[in-house]
Amino acid sequence: MNILILGSGGREHALAWAALQNPKCDRLIVAPGNAGIAGIAEIATLDIEDGDAVAGFAAENAVDFVIIGPEAPLARGVADRLRAAGVSVFGPDAAAAMLETSKTFTKEICDAAGVPTARWARFDAAEPAHAHVEAEGAPIVVKSDGLAAGKGVVVAETTAEAHAAIDANFDGDGGAAVVIEEFMTGEEASFFVLVDGTTILPFGTAQDHKRAGDGDTGPNTGGMGAYSPAPIMTPDVTEAAVERIIRPVVDEMARRGTPYRGILYAGLMIEDGAPRLVEFNARFGDPECQVLMMRLGAQALDAMLACAEGRLGEARVAWASDHALTVVMAARGYPGPYEKGDAIGGLDALTGTSSQMVFHAGTALAQGGAVVAQGGRVLGVTARGRDLMQARERAYAMCDAIDWPGGYFRRDIGWRALRT
Repeated sequence: MNILILGSGGREHALAWAALQNPKCDRLIVAPGNAGIAGIAEIATLDIEDGDAVAGFAAENAVDFVIIGPEAPLARGVADRLRAAGVSVFGPDAAAAMLETSKTFTKEICDAAGVPTARWARFDAAEPAHAHVEAEGAPIVVKSDGLAAGKGVVVAETTAEAHAAIDANFDGDGGAAVVIEEFMTGEEASFFVLVDGTTILPFGTAQDHKRAGDGDTGPNTGGMGAYSPAPIMTPDVTEAAVERIIRPVVDEMARRGTPYRGILYAGLMIEDGAPRLVEFNARFGDPECQVLMMRLGAQALDAMLACAEGRLGEARVAWASDHALTVVMAARGYPGPYEKGDAIGGLDALTGTSSQMVFHAGTALAQGGAVVAQGGRVLGVTARGRDLMQARERAYAMCDAIDWPGGYFRRDIGWRALRT
């Protein structure tokens, strides 16, 4: 079959890598792709947020299956347009993707479905938001009510930080509203499920490292590393997450006539074995996708096809007793201002295998074929091992073999699971 993947990040490189391992994949096209993806798939120039353009491209290239990687095309209704054109697509319609695109919508769904989550309030103007912070105190969480590439959340340790986050949201590039939530304590984990409208299939767990610096210090980022599985997601916690969070939301979405179809990524806060919802995403996380694909391999495509075709009840996922870990190499200065165009050396010596891979994100090919940095998060150095320690050692050995003076990475990915 002919497969089209939309996106240009490490997530899409991982999805492409996994799809190519499956014999069902005859031709793989990725738009717009990156330097790493160009080495394994066809690259297409295409406006991936234009549903008509994507549907036209799919028709012209006899595409059988489209996998939508990032959130922006979902928000723009690209999945809706493809379904209307009769193209099989992995990704929710725009109405269902509001579980990510609107914090308010998600909170309203949670309230209607009785889902455990943080107390919240929404504000369309700065003044009442500031008053709410003064009344509630800190720590407190300020979220931009819209898409923010994983960075629209400020966990304010002080009221001054919360006030600054509110001002930045209304005066800068933030959304037109903020959702302010109580600060939840516990340990965070990422839980992924496939949903075909009614059927739910657990699809892996991971833990991300959002802060830029070692010891979980510094500003929030799109993610500086991840590992899978997440030890805190025990069978009991996983079952509770499905029954108390995932199932009620899926049922409520179906009841409203907007059934959810695709990957549903629940960020959870777990305390004393009880999960509460932090947020939903309507796509795979990045870098969580990299560790999941490393562990799943070829079977990932079979499961996504079953999800898109409404036969998820027939699908099964066979997890090996292995672990995977990704270290993100980012441009110095990220998530603030950073330089572009630095050459990255040493990549040719790091041959991709079923147990190690350098997934590209913000990269491009310069004249002469050199790989150069073109984004904030640039590489996802990923390894698999019999246990987390082995996966971590392999990943950091690969990082140390990469010659990129303009980059940096955290040295403590996986610390929480390895601390005991």
